[in-house]
Amino acid sequence: MKKSFNLPVVLTAAAAMALATYSCNNAGNSNQQKEDSTKTEAMEMPLNGAFQNHRDSVPSKQQYDAPLFVLSHDYPTTETPVNNPSWQQALNGQPISDKNTMAYMDSLKSYVAPNLLPFFTDNKNWNAAQHGWYHEPWMGSQREAILGAYLGNGNPANMFKTLKEDEAGYAVVLYDPTAAYTVGQIWGKTGQKVNLANDASQFKEGSVIVKLAFSNVNFPQWPVLKDALTFDVYDTIPTKENPKKGYQMRKVSFFQMDIIVKDSKTSPKTGWVYSTFVYDKDAKGNFWDKMVPLGAMWGDDPNVISPIKPPYPKLSETVINPKAPFYSKETLGWGGRLSGPNDGAVAQQAVNIDSPNVVYNNLPLSSCMSCHSPSQDTFKSFLLPAPFPKNSDTAFFVYTPGSKNWNLWFRDLAPNEAFDAGQTSMDYDMVMAFKSIPAYLAAQPKPTTQNKMLRANIEATQRFRRHTTSQFWH
Repeated sequence: MKKSFNLPVVLTAAAAMALATYSCNNAGNSNQQKEDSTKTEAMEMPLNGAFQNHRDSVPSKQQYDAPLFVLSHDYPTTETPVNNPSWQQALNGQPISDKNTMAYMDSLKSYVAPNLLPFFTDNKNWNAAQHGWYHEPWMGSQREAILGAYLGNGNPANMFKTLKEDEAGYAVVLYDPTAAYTVGQIWGKTGQKVNLANDASQFKEGSVIVKLAFSNVNFPQWPVLKDALTFDVYDTIPTKENPKKGYQMRKVSFFQMDIIVKDSKTSPKTGWVYSTFVYDKDAKGNFWDKMVPLGAMWGDDPNVISPIKPPYPKLSETVINPKAPFYSKETLGWGGRLSGPNDGAVAQQAVNIDSPNVVYNNLPLSSCMSCHSPSQDTFKSFLLPAPFPKNSDTAFFVYTPGSKNWNLWFRDLAPNEAFDAGQTSMDYDMVMAFKSIPAYLAAQPKPTTQNKMLRANIEATQRFRRHTTSQFWH
C-alpha cells in the first residue's frame, strides 16, 4: 500500500457527472456568464477554509430568520464498534438476494431514522453535531448557506418523460460517528494535512454514510414531486418557477436518499452495500413513508456483459424494487444496475470513441458503485467509462460498452484495492476523493507544477461544461 500522498490532476465530481447528463443546449443561459473567469470557487478558498461553514453570500434576516448552516467537524478520535447490526439481522443468516434486500433496506432506514428525522421535521433548528452526524471538510465555498447543500448532479429537460426543463440536484452528505472516525483519520483536527498512510482512508465496519438529494424543479413543474417535502436554499440557479437572477431564496424538493454501509459480512467482495430510496407521491403515509426503496447493490456484476438496451440479463449483485415509481427507474445504470434519479448514470448523447460514427442516445453508462470505484488519491481515471474530456471535444466520448476498457469501471474492487495500479484507494468515498481533497489542493498557495496541472484540468472541464450545459453556474 502506497503511503505517500500525490497531488492529482482532478475534476470536481459535479463537473465530471454533469458531462454525462447534459446535451448541447441552452448555452446562452445568463448564469454561466458569471463564470467567465477560469478560477473556481474552490481555488479561491483561503488556506484556513477547511472548516468554513458556507459561502459568504447569505440571506438577510428578512429573507430567512433562522440559524444558518454550521459544519460538523469535531470528528471522533476513537472508533465506535458496531456489533450485530440490525441490517445484518434482517437477512436472517442468509446471503443478501432479491428475497431479503428490501428487508435489509428497511432496517437501514429504521436505523438512521431517530437521528435523521429532526433534519426534516425541525430543519430550522437542525444541528448535525447534536444528532451525531458529521460533514466533509473543504467544501465551504461550494455550500449554500441554509442547508449546507452543494450542487451535485442534474438532469436535462426530457431526461424523464415528466421533466420539461433543466433540473439541478443539491446534495447533503452525512457521516455517522463510525464513518466520521475515518474522516478524522484523514484530516485530523485542523484539516490542513491529508493523511492516507497505514490504511487511514479505510472505513471501519458498520460505517454508515447518508446522502440526501434535492431537486430545484418542484411540483407542478415536475409532477412526480407532488406533495414532496420542500426546503429553502440560497442560490443562483433560475427555474421556470423562480426565474430571478442572482442569489435568491429558492425552493427545492427532497426526492432521493442514499444509505451506504460498510458491511463486509454481507458484501465480502467490495465491503459495501449501497441502497437508494426515492420519493413516491402515490405511497401511503407521511413524507418518510413515501421514501420507498429503489434498490440496492453490493457489486457491479463484472461477469454480466449487459446490452445497452433492455431486455437485460439478470444481475446477481443489484436488486431493483419492481414497485418503485416509474420515473426513478428511467435513469437506472448500465444493464439495470442501481442508479437513482439524482445520480447522472445516463448520457443523453454519447459518441463511441472507437467508432465515432456510432452515437448513443440515452445511454446507461454507470452505476452507484461504478462511479465511486475510481476514488483514489490521484484522480487518474475518470468517474465514467470514458477518457478524460479534451478541451477540443464537442461531444462526450465513451468507450465501447462491454469492451475491455469499459469493463474497468465494472469490477468488484476490494475496499483497499485502488482503481489504478500504484494508487491509494479511498474506499469508494467519492466525496472525499473528488471534492474535499481537490478543494484542499486547489487552495494551496504554492504554485507548484502539480497545482498548475490541477487548475488546467479543472479549467478544461469547465470550458467543456459551458458547451454542454446551462446549469451549475454561480
